[in-house]
Amino acid sequence: MAAQESIVNFENVGLRYGLGPEVLQDVSFSLAPGSYHFLVGPSGAGKSSLLKLMYLALKPSRGLITMFGRDIATTARDDLTLLRRRVGVVFQDYRLLEHLSAFDNVALPLRVAGVREDDVRKHVGEILAWVGLQDHMQARPPTLSGGQKQRVSIARAVISRPDLLLADEPTGNVDDMMGLRLMHLFEEMNKLGTTIVVATHNESLVDRLAHPVMRLQSGDVDIIPGDHPSRTQGVA
Repeated sequence: MAAQESIVNFENVGLRYGLGPEVLQDVSFSLAPGSYHFLVGPSGAGKSSLLKLMYLALKPSRGLITMFGRDIATTARDDLTLLRRRVGVVFQDYRLLEHLSAFDNVALPLRVAGVREDDVRKHVGEILAWVGLQDHMQARPPTLSGGQKQRVSIARAVISRPDLLLADEPTGNVDDMMGLRLMHLFEEMNKLGTTIVVATHNESLVDRLAHPVMRLQSGDVDIIPGDHPSRTQGVA
């Protein structure tokens, strides 16, 4: 697939921190618009580092990364900011603003984009109700449980319907029923055209939803089709 036809394109990408060994080595793959992949691999394999490259928090040590048809190495800083707004991210550590309510945390991307306040109230109320937080809209993060914070983080990531959604262990702090509900939310977004990558250790989740798998191991990525019998091997 040509780079200009893909949402994300990596060509021989390597990443190292400082003078240490490469965490990622010669990683090459393309994500088509509207695709849905699970990202799996052993602990320490570099899944979070790969996601950071995809949401432009890191630059590669070598190789080419193209996002939305733009070579990130030659893209101006202001344009990189615009590209980041097309990416929604669910972080393992939530990254909520503790002085803001759950409602205002979720509303932040819409307000930054200049959405009318009437529409902000409508859309934020709907998404918080979907994730089961309709009774906690004015609660601040320090008063919420880990699972509730995770749901606020997910609501914030999806509220602006990003072109690309990256989720790092999005079901790690919620029960199975809520985890499936959140995955259903991702499935509905995917049907509307959002490209989705979910990093997870949950083998049963990967089996149940049967999307293609990006397996990261020994610093490299293999993409396994959704119907391949070995697709969950290495989920750990």
